[in-house]
Amino acid sequence: MLSYSIKRIGYMLIVTFVVITITFFLIHMIPGDPIQAMVQDLPEETRGVYLKVYGFDQPLYVQYIKYMKQLVVGDLGQSLRYPGRTVSHIITTYAPISAAVGGIALAIGFVVGIILGVIAALKLNRWSDRTIMILALAGTTLPVFVAATLLQYVLTVVWPIFPTTGWGGIEYMVLPVICMCADPIASYARYMRSSVLDVTNQDYILTAQAKGVSDFRIVTHHVLRNSLIPCLTMLGTSVSGIFAGSFIVETIFAIPGLGSYFISAINDRDYSMVLGLNVVFTGIYIITVLLTDIVISIVDPRIRFEKNI
Repeated sequence: MLSYSIKRIGYMLIVTFVVITITFFLIHMIPGDPIQAMVQDLPEETRGVYLKVYGFDQPLYVQYIKYMKQLVVGDLGQSLRYPGRTVSHIITTYAPISAAVGGIALAIGFVVGIILGVIAALKLNRWSDRTIMILALAGTTLPVFVAATLLQYVLTVVWPIFPTTGWGGIEYMVLPVICMCADPIASYARYMRSSVLDVTNQDYILTAQAKGVSDFRIVTHHVLRNSLIPCLTMLGTSVSGIFAGSFIVETIFAIPGLGSYFISAINDRDYSMVLGLNVVFTGIYIITVLLTDIVISIVDPRIRFEKNI
């Protein structure tokens, strides 16, 4: 188990290095001048001073080496869009907001999706199964910005129950969470239904039924544990999906989270902010995948053995 975890951590560090390197050079290939994006019609002499202060007057490979040295000691640099504020300070200030919305949405999506998937599988080809699958299809195909616009119109204009935009109490979280958990609910319901149907056709389940074991005990002691493995595998990738959705949702609902900062950082050519947020998002995604792999290897040791071969 220890060697398996060390090997996975090694892969994680390599992937992080590659992603940061690719992002660094891609962001510098985007047309446009970051200094010009900060201040329009800046005198050439003043612009030269800014370029020197932020190190943009140096060759790109020098900037890359300097950034990686800073990153090793945990320094994500200064924000170009918000002078005097470090990227680390902005991330630590607004990350809890994104984590609250995204975390609640993912938790609801996972739990509700699993429950609906089990119900659909156990009620195969009945009205409840068909209803759940139709809703799951709608949840996976409806774009998040369309769902957000519809919810805003119905629940803030037609029936003014919730605030349209902004951030404050729990009432500001309801609509964004609904938008972000729709896709996870649909995805987990579909995968869990297929997984349960596959497990219930296994010989050991048929043997348990032949021995007279109750359906409740078969589901709770045999079907659920083995059916959850594919869904646990999805959990790591769901984190990236939640963050991708948060970019749009936070912008639509004017939530001051990392997603909205990421969008504005790209538009403003705020290189330090884009790289810093990319480091954080990559780290969260890879750590989640690592933890998911470890949990799966504990639930099913055969997976750990097969990967070590």
